[in-house]
Amino acid sequence: MDSVQSVLAEMGSWAIPIAIVGIVGIGAIRKVKVYETFVEGAKEGFDVGVRIIPYLVAILVAIGMFRASGALDWIVSILQPAFNAVGFPGEALPMALIRPLSGSGALGVMTELIGTHGPDSFIGRLASVMMGSTETTFYVLAVYLGSVAVRRSRHTLAACLIADAAGLTAAFIVVKLVFG
Repeated sequence: MDSVQSVLAEMGSWAIPIAIVGIVGIGAIRKVKVYETFVEGAKEGFDVGVRIIPYLVAILVAIGMFRASGALDWIVSILQPAFNAVGFPGEALPMALIRPLSGSGALGVMTELIGTHGPDSFIGRLASVMMGSTETTFYVLAVYLGSVAVRRSRHTLAACLIADAAGLTAAFIVVKLVFG
């Protein structure tokens, strides 16, 4: 068990430096002006940021209302027995429900879980892996599709929610296998 954790820790400490060197190296090999391309991308990112502000405000207000209304607690109380039956801790259920809605809301839930149960607890590790294995589906759909005026997204929501369910399931299985 300790060898797996030490290998994962070592891989994690080298992942970002290797990625940065790899990107710059590939750009140099292909004779791409890496810095200028980066600056141009940053300009485009700023423009997108300005365009999505109204959608961002709308989704954040909706998420705040969802949490403040008690709807999240009500849904957790209904789902908790079924999740407990398969070994999924009920304390981590709010993380699974908030993550598709809001990254900052999920970060708050994860911080609370880690503060309560500890970073090395099963729940703390599960919340951390869930944070990295799912996406803020409703946020992304509302903000990005809304900012570019996509009106017919067809099966996008269903596909995203299936991907979130797969990510949550994989997170639970991997944490259960690796950390017990």
